[in-house]
Amino acid sequence: MDILVARADALQPLGKKRKIHHSPRTPKGSSTDRTLHSVSKHTSVPKSFSRLPDAPTTYKHIANKKLRADLNRHTAQATRAKALLEDAEMLLGDEAGKIEVEGELEKTWRVGQDEIAEGAGQEAAKGRREWKLDGGPYRLRYTRNGRHLAIAGRTGHVATFDWMTGTLHSELQLQETCRDITFLHDHSHYAIAQKKYIFIYDRDGVELHCLKSHIVPTRLEFLPYHWLLASIGNAGYLKYQDTSTGQLLVEHRTKLGACTTMAQNAHNAVIHLGHQNGCVTLWTPNLPHPAVQLLAHLGPVVGLSVDPSQGGRYMSTAGKDGTVKVWDCRNWKGAVREWSVRSGGDVELEWSAKGSLAVASGGSVNVYATPSIHTPMHTKAPPPLYLTHPIPHRPLTSVRFAPFQDVLTIGHAAGLSSILVPGAGEPNFDSAEADPFENKKARREKEVKALLDKIQPDMISLDPEFVGSLAPPPKLTTVTTIDGKPPVEIPFARLPRLERLKASGKLDETEAAEAENEKDLDDNGKLKSREEREKRKQRGKGKSLKRYLRKQRKNVIDPTAVAIRKKLEKQREEKTRARLAAKNGEEPKKFSALDRFKRAP
Repeated sequence: MDILVARADALQPLGKKRKIHHSPRTPKGSSTDRTLHSVSKHTSVPKSFSRLPDAPTTYKHIANKKLRADLNRHTAQATRAKALLEDAEMLLGDEAGKIEVEGELEKTWRVGQDEIAEGAGQEAAKGRREWKLDGGPYRLRYTRNGRHLAIAGRTGHVATFDWMTGTLHSELQLQETCRDITFLHDHSHYAIAQKKYIFIYDRDGVELHCLKSHIVPTRLEFLPYHWLLASIGNAGYLKYQDTSTGQLLVEHRTKLGACTTMAQNAHNAVIHLGHQNGCVTLWTPNLPHPAVQLLAHLGPVVGLSVDPSQGGRYMSTAGKDGTVKVWDCRNWKGAVREWSVRSGGDVELEWSAKGSLAVASGGSVNVYATPSIHTPMHTKAPPPLYLTHPIPHRPLTSVRFAPFQDVLTIGHAAGLSSILVPGAGEPNFDSAEADPFENKKARREKEVKALLDKIQPDMISLDPEFVGSLAPPPKLTTVTTIDGKPPVEIPFARLPRLERLKASGKLDETEAAEAENEKDLDDNGKLKSREEREKRKQRGKGKSLKRYLRKQRKNVIDPTAVAIRKKLEKQREEKTRARLAAKNGEEPKKFSALDRFKRAP
């Protein structure tokens, strides 16, 4: 904090009786004592103490009084908001309250959960919980505001509840396999990937819809800004379902077999898939092929997660071979870090809002903190361990960080376990995006606003900054219509194929000759009838010479193709001479049998 600084020689000794003389120019109420005002000449008030914003810009040059008043009011509000924002930023510390040790011999991963719970506050210590359940192994999912939790057991036990207050919303016994669960736009609806189809339930557990187009789903993801439910199954089809209209938007055939690993990039809404052949593919609804295909591991990919703290720049993958890799999504030039873990099964990964990576492998959960996890390392040495916690209930099937909380929840065969990870959660939330303390009215208004602000699926791309940018100028060309109308400028993409090749300078001589021969004009220059045009089009469909020329169209000079072009030119000239001779009434020249041996000039 700034301090008041004064020079040491500014103060002078002050007598017991001080005489204050008033000059004729000095008002009677003001003082001219030099000792009293000596400090103010050498001091300055810190900026953090000045609450008054700078004077707003005035608009005295505007003659319209109403407009001038509106501009002054808006400028004053903007200046006041800017000053309040600067004051609020004083509360946002750079450090997020991580565990700090006193010496180099002490390690943060040696600190147990009991010691962390004792040192944390009373409200924060409530996040350390254990749920013993019999329907495991369990998968879980939090809402965007981190207030509600949904769990789905492999044998069919499903429950949704407010984990902070312990209020149970719904509990179902579906008596069939459940592979994944996710909330939709809020906790009032959730979707379950069951044995054969996807089912959607409301908050009370009432079945609303059965999505029979999603067959044997394995993983689910919901895009909140686009209102899209994405699923992947054993058939290898990635499907997008619009939950606002109920329409199946698109389905992509991955051609890589069954997929059991799926994650979304919260920055650009791109879906990441991990496949059995070790590849990781990135998908968008507007592309029928993967936007990026990466060979990440030598075996099947079993874990996948994207870092939300860095704007989706980093992605972590885990393979069946027991290796974990961190990738930079901006260049894909190899793994940033790579290390081996003890894997007694599938490795689960999850990034927190502050960039901490949780790796659940074997019978323990390891947490790695920033910035070491993002530092490039050419060796396979693991990054410094931040926190670890053993869990004897295998297998560990799901790992999720609670939004806006330093809580990590692990789903395993015996239920759920929540541990405290100091510094992992984002402490400041935006109530316009996700409010943990919203009521029923606020939730309803937020749902309506989200529907009005729904983003179209065509805007999903690897680079979301393209929205709002200017499109490149189209290539225009001038063509003349057949009816003799004046030239018309049309876009390059709407031109016929021959016109596009001619405009780009890639038109072949053979194609140009064929185009001239296939004109639909008679000898008088009039357009032929429709029957004659169709008959002419069908006549030359299956010629072997055209098929041969089509294969020989290259950007190289081929003697065979040159000879064939000369032969076509000669035939075209003979047809032209014969047509002119018939038009003038001359008899066509009769060729003898020896004319075939004459050499062309």
